Amino acid sequence: MPAASATVLAAAAPAAVPAESTQQAIGYPSLFLLVLIGALVPVVPTGALVSSAAVVAVHQTTPFSLAMVFVTASLAAFLGDVALYWLGRRGMGSKNGSRWLEALRSRAPEDRLAQAQEKLAGHGVAVLVLSRLMPAGRIPVMLACLMARWPLRRFVRGNLPACLAWAVTYQLIGILGGSLFPEPWEGVVAAVALTLLISATPSVWRRVRGARAR
Repeated sequence: MPAASATVLAAAAPAAVPAESTQQAIGYPSLFLLVLIGALVPVVPTGALVSSAAVVAVHQTTPFSLAMVFVTASLAAFLGDVALYWLGRRGMGSKNGSRWLEALRSRAPEDRLAQAQEKLAGHGVAVLVLSRLMPAGRIPVMLACLMARWPLRRFVRGNLPACLAWAVTYQLIGILGGSLFPEPWEGVVAAVALTLLISATPSVWRRVRGARAR
């Protein structure tokens, strides 16, 4: 191979991989949008998204990458929760309800809603904070807040620390995965697997308890 051709290929090889600045320019808006959608439509595994973003940030050399993941994820989750609660309040005040309120009710079984109402009455904002950290705990507690006629301002005050704690928790999972594996994709797989395992544990435990009771 001529020396000139080798030089051209050597120069082009690093350019084939997007620079960190390009990855961040695409990654942070994508993370924000996906977490926001996941807060509004509670079927997207937003915890896994945050953990994956943290894994990638661990392997980057750009300063404050992890801080940017934290700010982006917590802000998107907070805005999504507030928007969903606002839509739920509108549905509560409407004669015909709303599809957002119906979606909340469909994802909150009666037994879990009753537990959320009881705990909310006894512990207030602390239950709202913990609900963000419990798999499938956010929607029943949010619906309990709606049924208790919490004003939006009160919900916002409780939801802010809840979203911050949630972002920190799933980011730590990603940091652990990124630190244990040399390749980012290995850390992403490990973080996603751990996140999904945590999310599935409560439902599996309820089924096991139900089977034992029968």
